[in-house]
Amino acid sequence: MAVENSSARLGKTVAIRGEIKGSEDLVIDGHVEGIVQLSENRLTIGPNANVVADLSAKDVLIMGHLQGNIVATGRVELRAGSVVQGDVRALRLAIEDNAMFRGKVDLTQGASKAPDAPGASATGVVA
Repeated sequence: MAVENSSARLGKTVAIRGEIKGSEDLVIDGHVEGIVQLSENRLTIGPNANVVADLSAKDVLIMGHLQGNIVATGRVELRAGSVVQGDVRALRLAIEDNAMFRGKVDLTQGASKAPDAPGASATGVVA
């Protein structure tokens, strides 16, 4: 029996190469290569996930490994133990202790627009 508010889930033994588009929340716990687009929904990269893709969603929660860029119209959260290598463009960013991040950050009101404001980005490593 399906629950209406549950997220779609890609389990830890699932491997996908290509483009994922959707209009519901998604939890990825497996291996994905390519592009993931959930323009008005939440994307969760689970603790077992290994993702090599560019992500686009309303909110993004990272608990596993990601190599790729993130564009979020809402919030991006990097949990403890996560490893992210790529740029983040969003309205809000939260990084917990022991999360690893390498890339540039652009926190602007127009997160869906191209970054063009000087001084609006920062580069660094958080560990």
